[in-house]
Amino acid sequence: MARHQPGLHIPYSYPEHLRSIVENYLAALDFAPIDLASATDAAGTEGLVEAMRYSLLAGGKRIRPVLALATCERLGRPAEGLLPTAAALELVHTYSLIHDDLPAMDDDDLRRGRSTCHVLYGDDTAILAGDALYAEAVRLVAEHQEGGAKVQVGILRELSRATGVGGMVGGQFLDLSDAGQRGAEALRRVHALKTGRLMACAVHCALVYAPPTQEVEAAYRAFARELGLLFQIVDDILDVAGTEDELGKAVGADERMGKVTYVSVYGLDRARELAAETRDRAQAHLAALPGRQGDLEALTDLVLARHS
Repeated sequence: MARHQPGLHIPYSYPEHLRSIVENYLAALDFAPIDLASATDAAGTEGLVEAMRYSLLAGGKRIRPVLALATCERLGRPAEGLLPTAAALELVHTYSLIHDDLPAMDDDDLRRGRSTCHVLYGDDTAILAGDALYAEAVRLVAEHQEGGAKVQVGILRELSRATGVGGMVGGQFLDLSDAGQRGAEALRRVHALKTGRLMACAVHCALVYAPPTQEVEAAYRAFARELGLLFQIVDDILDVAGTEDELGKAVGADERMGKVTYVSVYGLDRARELAAETRDRAQAHLAALPGRQGDLEALTDLVLARHS
């Protein structure tokens, strides 16, 4: 087994062309208000923007925006048309990481090999940076996403569902409340909300922008559900089997905090088997779709084989 893999050896080719356009778009964001009066009033907020950009531009695979763009292409539309939404997904993901790292949450000092936002800028600025990133994500969709009001509202509906009480924030609350300790099904539910919803949202946003037939949409949604679960299972494996150099953050945090994970419930070997089985189910949903799904297949393999 290769050093960097939590499970089986899976060859993959990451869609770097999509990551590249995401990186360029994110780097160009300045978060300045569009009207002069608001820009004048916002003078002095440069430190806040610096903290936002510090976390946003820290690197990573950009899996969520790339997943949105890859789905968009498979639905027959140019990826660039969904770029504001793809960037918004990364802003929301970054906000969640900033808040998760806070002392009141997971209390992490490292993220992607660098000091976390609150370590460098203070808890207060980190909280505000996360808040602002979420707001700016909404603004990106509302002001720059093509397709008109119906598409914009539909995408914002998907984002709010994926991040509210029935999504990422609700899942984080359940995780902090040790809800996963109530058994395997409770663990699955916590992870479905905390991690799976935003991952699936990337696919759902593409479905709003380029709506397919009901049958095709159902297959994509089933694929997205399995991919979100796969991501979390692998995350749990990496917290045990990964290294700090590979992950860019401390390992073993789940065990130290007494969290219930797929590894603690099933053991490392069975967790790896569950990851491979979940990958296979995701790929089966893709295989049922018309046409080649190459980039989505590659992303699925990446999630299984990732080491960070």
